[in-house]
Amino acid sequence: MAAEGHAPSSGEYIRHHLQHLRTTDQASIIDFSVVNLDSVVWSVLLGVLTCWLLWRAARSATAGVPGRFQAAVEMLVDMVDSQAKSIIHNAQSRRLVAPLALTVFVWIFLMNAMDLLPVDLLPWLWTQLYGAAGHDPQHAYLRVVPTADLSTTLGLSTSVLLICVFYNIKIKGMGGWVHELFTAPFGSHPLLYPVNFLMQMIEFAAKTVSHGMRLFGNMYAGELIFMLIALMGGAAALSLPGVLLPIGHVIAGTMWAIFHILIITLQAFIFMMLTLVYVGQAHDAH
Repeated sequence: MAAEGHAPSSGEYIRHHLQHLRTTDQASIIDFSVVNLDSVVWSVLLGVLTCWLLWRAARSATAGVPGRFQAAVEMLVDMVDSQAKSIIHNAQSRRLVAPLALTVFVWIFLMNAMDLLPVDLLPWLWTQLYGAAGHDPQHAYLRVVPTADLSTTLGLSTSVLLICVFYNIKIKGMGGWVHELFTAPFGSHPLLYPVNFLMQMIEFAAKTVSHGMRLFGNMYAGELIFMLIALMGGAAALSLPGVLLPIGHVIAGTMWAIFHILIITLQAFIFMMLTLVYVGQAHDAH
């Protein structure tokens, strides 16, 4: 992050915290052979936590007066179920899609919520472990917000695309879906087949890219703001007066964290709703 014995500049600090823990440090902008290990590990761990929380809620559910945890989960289930019923009218499909949407909401919320942890906390702990293993601690990188990684959000949106393809084939049949690809939206004239197919491919690509980019953009921006607030705290620690800047650091960090709770919840809800909308469109015939 910085030369030995030299405090990092603001730019070095931010670049360090935007660097992933990867399988290799040498990677181009687009390199599918490189894996961001931190995003994979945190995504899996939070996915397991999501499944455990929902399993615990289902296992401990009672017919009597619910506790706080059960009441919160029941409210969440009712919300997701009502949204699924309003968008997907096929009851058989909802048996799979509604629990999927619930899992997506909780999983993405937890991944987004990692942004509320102090910026340097987990990287610092990882640096201690990494350095203790005989490595250079200055090169111990770790990003803990999986949804601030474009590869994670595009992977999620691509999974939604595959689910949409599955329901297109299941509901309309392979022949019916292929016919729709070549005849919608402009009609079934043979001269329009290439145009229709191109428009359909553009629509699928645009929905998938925008679905992932929306979540990534919001979480990446939030992560950067937390880094800038952390820089304010670092400057406060090095300043001689050290009065106004520490107070500003605490106030700014607290206000942004409270506001960010709304952002992480809203982004999880939007991703879930778009998933339901796209799967619902797969049930509609043109």
